Amino acid sequence: MDEQPEPALTVHRADERYRSQPGPGIETRHAFSFSGHYDPGNTHFGALLACNEESLAVGAGFGPHLHRDTEIITWVVDGALAHRDDRGHASVVRPGRIQYLSAGSGVRHTEGNVGGAQEPVRFLQFWLQPDEFGTEPRYGSRTVPDGSAVLADAGQLRRADAALHLLRAEPHRPLPPLPAAPYRYLHVLRGGLGFRTRSGPRGVGQELAPGDSLRISGDAEPYQPVAGPAGVEALLWEMHSGPRYG
Repeated sequence: MDEQPEPALTVHRADERYRSQPGPGIETRHAFSFSGHYDPGNTHFGALLACNEESLAVGAGFGPHLHRDTEIITWVVDGALAHRDDRGHASVVRPGRIQYLSAGSGVRHTEGNVGGAQEPVRFLQFWLQPDEFGTEPRYGSRTVPDGSAVLADAGQLRRADAALHLLRAEPHRPLPPLPAAPYRYLHVLRGGLGFRTRSGPRGVGQELAPGDSLRISGDAEPYQPVAGPAGVEALLWEMHSGPRYG
């Protein structure tokens, strides 16, 4: 049985992310150790290995590169992202669609700002460790319904004890109930939210803005999370175990 983490609510601000420019017109902000940024105390959270905020200028993109044994979820915030891989998949992902790539035994793909664009494309990409390695790669994308929703779970992910949730709330309204799990990672996309670290007068108030994240471990709970004056749109990973080795 996996050891349960200590209860904690840890806020990470958008401007604390590691920044890199891996190519012309590309800016990436990393939530965890990635490439040339290494922090032994921040290599993952639960089964989540990467949470990258990407911005690709007009005409910019990532050339062909290989992924293996990684579950990759992409959510576009603004603009349109063109995807093409060596398994014959080609698509354009826009806001309101979720893209899923299970790299398995190996997939080589490109990602770029869609041809003819007049603005940058901004997207969030998560990398998750799978349960099985060396599997046949697979790809999918779909439109997400309005409101809050489960975007990916064991029926799609090759990680049976993880799920990705989309949380939405109108201004000054409470967030939908958060799923229970020993590891939960919440990333604010739009708007903002506020919560207290515990009930009663000893609870410290916290506010999250776009790009901020909250790592919830053990049985800790943000108390009374409420959307800010512009409402809130956030992604939440529910994970019941951490990385598996060997």
